[in-house]
Amino acid sequence: MEPRGEDSAALERIRQRIREKSESYRRYGFSEQQHALLRTFFDLAQEYDGMEDFYRVCVVALREFLGVESRLYVLDQARQHLQLVCDSKTDLLKPPQDAPPSLRLTCATYEVGASCFVPIHRKPSAAQDGEGRRELTDMVLGMLEVYPASRLSTADRFFLRKYSNRIGYNLHNRFIAQQNIRHLKFINNLVMDIEHNVITPNMYFKHLFNQLRKRIKELEEVKARFEEFKAAAKPEGAACDDLSQRLTTLYDDLSANHHELQEHHAHYSLFLESLFRRDHFRKGHLVLRPKSCSIEKEIIIPQLEHYLSRLAHRGIRIEQPRDMIDEEIPLQVDVGLLSQVYANLFSNAVKYTDEVADRRGNRKRAMAYGREFMHDFFGPGKDAIKFNVFTTGRHLSPEEAGSIYKEGFRGERGKEEPGTGHGLAFVKHVVEIHGGMVGYEPTEEGNNFYFILPLPEGAGDDTARQG
Repeated sequence: MEPRGEDSAALERIRQRIREKSESYRRYGFSEQQHALLRTFFDLAQEYDGMEDFYRVCVVALREFLGVESRLYVLDQARQHLQLVCDSKTDLLKPPQDAPPSLRLTCATYEVGASCFVPIHRKPSAAQDGEGRRELTDMVLGMLEVYPASRLSTADRFFLRKYSNRIGYNLHNRFIAQQNIRHLKFINNLVMDIEHNVITPNMYFKHLFNQLRKRIKELEEVKARFEEFKAAAKPEGAACDDLSQRLTTLYDDLSANHHELQEHHAHYSLFLESLFRRDHFRKGHLVLRPKSCSIEKEIIIPQLEHYLSRLAHRGIRIEQPRDMIDEEIPLQVDVGLLSQVYANLFSNAVKYTDEVADRRGNRKRAMAYGREFMHDFFGPGKDAIKFNVFTTGRHLSPEEAGSIYKEGFRGERGKEEPGTGHGLAFVKHVVEIHGGMVGYEPTEEGNNFYFILPLPEGAGDDTARQG
């Protein structure tokens, strides 16, 4: 198989670097002993996972191969102070000692007394290459002291610079690995904290809602008994009518508030559960909990109701489809994650739906959703369902259309609205782990954002008949 253009360029870039390295080592003219030191260092750096043994390898190798003593100084985590971590004569320093005031952190080799000090450079990154002025601690992470300097030839000093670079690259990668481990531990602990301090207490709201429902029921009974009393006693005057109206209004308002609270609680509880599952953090990726469901009734409608007031505030009319009524699509999906897909699409509709003129010249600002059956979309016998969310407005530019699902991307209009550019990237990720794909297409009156999910084998015929 012939490599693609970008792969071919990458291969050639690697070949070029190999040739450059080969030529560099030829020019270095290292002795056999120095070559043996480097080979030993690389082997043992892979053999020893622990940081302490790696420190030992760095200094003991110089004694064994070059017959010199050395001390290894590394910046502390705050990058404030150099600390002596290992000495070839005395082993590890526990705890590390602060370096003497005379030791300077520099990018150049220098000598003080009988010692030669060599900088240990960090591994350069692509992000740093494009930056301007950088701090010294962004380039150097420590110093290697070698003594007695009188035993070092010019060739030895050159070799030590190269050797310290190898130490630096290994240290850099190890520090990054340690940082990642700390981050993962923190995230795992955070997930347990969220489960213990947020998700579990959140369940208590159901009890509170039930209690509130009981009080509303009692108010309803009081209101009914008052009406009975009023009918039997036939009191005169406006005071009684006013009290009756206030009871009615209070009951209606409390019932509406109770319903709204329950809806919001269900909405956010679903999102909390689907985003903060332990499996996500244990596996390092989103883990699906699929179940068979009605996409419109269980996913779209609840999310649409959550955005109804915001859509209405923007004057956006909602056009609901007829093709999803009483649907029986045999799809297995993660309800929580797919609900968030629609939440992101509806949120974008609130922000970006514009007014347009239809074919008759009437002005309209609208959002619509629906679905289409896609025969053999993923290959012969592999049918699919396309789910659409359409909004009126001007079309995206070709550049925007090709980038809207990329992490962090925000188009020109997006800069006018609050956001992070993460929403559609999340949509893409969730749809793809369901085995589907996302897309965008301009239409006559606006823009259609869609995703396509595969149907189980043999389910397409029934779906096509319904559609």
